Amino acid sequence: MKTALTPATAFEAAPTALLKRPTWLRIIQGCQPALAWAGWLHVALLAAALVLWPLDDRTVTGLNVWVKPIKFSIAGVVYLWSLAWLLADVPAHVQRSARRIGRLVGVALAIEISCVYMQAARGTTSHFNFSSWFDAIVFQLMGVFILINTVAIVWAVWLMFRHRPHGSSAWVWGMRLGLILFLVGSAVGGSMSARMAHTVGAADGGTGLPLLGWSTRHGDLRAAHFLGLHALQAIPLVGWLITRYLPQLRANTQALAVALFATLYAGAVAWLYWHAVQGLPLVSLP
Repeated sequence: MKTALTPATAFEAAPTALLKRPTWLRIIQGCQPALAWAGWLHVALLAAALVLWPLDDRTVTGLNVWVKPIKFSIAGVVYLWSLAWLLADVPAHVQRSARRIGRLVGVALAIEISCVYMQAARGTTSHFNFSSWFDAIVFQLMGVFILINTVAIVWAVWLMFRHRPHGSSAWVWGMRLGLILFLVGSAVGGSMSARMAHTVGAADGGTGLPLLGWSTRHGDLRAAHFLGLHALQAIPLVGWLITRYLPQLRANTQALAVALFATLYAGAVAWLYWHAVQGLPLVSLP
């Protein structure tokens, strides 16, 4: 009987082949079509924003109006396709549930990125914007779908603990802990919404790091938010590296190694959050 192609089996069979041909695209398109197509939407919007950037000299919070959509498009496609890749490894008998998770996340991200682009086209900010009734509705609509996305990830965490995904202990625990730390990063985003700002000690905007825009004069919660969200890629990657280059380790030792890295990673997110709350910039520039 032919073994189904999943991320775990693909890596075990020929990991370098994933980089030479679009095997990974076939996997995510077959297992998670909603996430795959939502990712392609982000790619198309990214291309449009890159064209518009040099043609439009309007600014929002000190940056070109299309910089934020570009950042959100890149982050969105990385998130969507990473999640599709991880969910492709859940057992076959729960793939229907995994696809439902994918549809929830795909719709939520499609609506969020559409709001970001619409507000950019209008020359205003999409987040923390209550300057008019329309802007308030847009921001609150984004909040609703971000909440839906978060609920879907909680469901994904439960699914991966309830039904062991394919792969080694390091890979499986990398996926589980990566999703949990992603939720920690999402909680930092919730903190920003509660404050109605991402800058601590000043109004949003002003001097910031190139492209990222993180404040170089005051605390900025976006650094902790960024690191927490990208645990979704970092922790599973470490799990795969352990599997690939330290195959002699026993399963329990592999899981412990991933858990140790995840603990250090969580500590880094917590430190960045604490540092920003004190009103201190990640990088201080004159």
